[in-house]
Amino acid sequence: MTHLSVNINKIATLRNSRGGNNPDLIKVALDCERFGAQGITVHPRPDERHIRYQDTFDLKAVIATEFNIEGNCREQKFIDLVLANKPAQVTLVPDVLGQITSNHGWDTIKEQAYLKEVVALFKNQGIRVSIFVDPVIEMIEGAKATGTDRIELYTEAYASHYHQNREKAITPYITAAKKANELDLGINAGHDLDLSNLHYFAQQIPNLLEVSIGHALISDALYLGLENTIQLYLKQLA
Repeated sequence: MTHLSVNINKIATLRNSRGGNNPDLIKVALDCERFGAQGITVHPRPDERHIRYQDTFDLKAVIATEFNIEGNCREQKFIDLVLANKPAQVTLVPDVLGQITSNHGWDTIKEQAYLKEVVALFKNQGIRVSIFVDPVIEMIEGAKATGTDRIELYTEAYASHYHQNREKAITPYITAAKKANELDLGINAGHDLDLSNLHYFAQQIPNLLEVSIGHALISDALYLGLENTIQLYLKQLA
């Protein structure tokens, strides 16, 4: 079964909008685990507009499932944060300063030398590494050359075109996943996956290990309740 890692950035955004500690980020993370999520994801950014750097230390102290920290490894503060916490997984995302959300994968060919260094740095500390990539064969092959354990397929294009033609939308992801399997790369996926498109994606992608979902899941929870929402997402992956 594909694991569900819940990205709790939006909970931190809500908390930060009023100051104080409501909602309680730590409690929500623990509740997500209790409701069945197999992992917790955070994506701290330099302006700390949602996840604060201290949040990662607080979460690391209590998380019982897999803890995934994702972010831009070109920021030394991010590297230091990951090394200090030693999560189960670090996901390397090529964000730029001030970016609202991740919107592209790494160019694993042009950035290969740099990524090799960073991947080795984290792996030497026993941290599993995943690289955020677009569903392009050359980028999958480039990722393999970096020494990464996994790739995370950036699924915005799939989600955007799913309702128009889901077979066409999924095709590049199937091709990319088959290449990753050939190269013995683990496969994660994330971005704009939701209750309408997740089941089909999980069915079609061979050996999909993990999906990281935040915005859609938290939005659904406003209407459906957090426990029920997590159960519904898990059913899409069964």
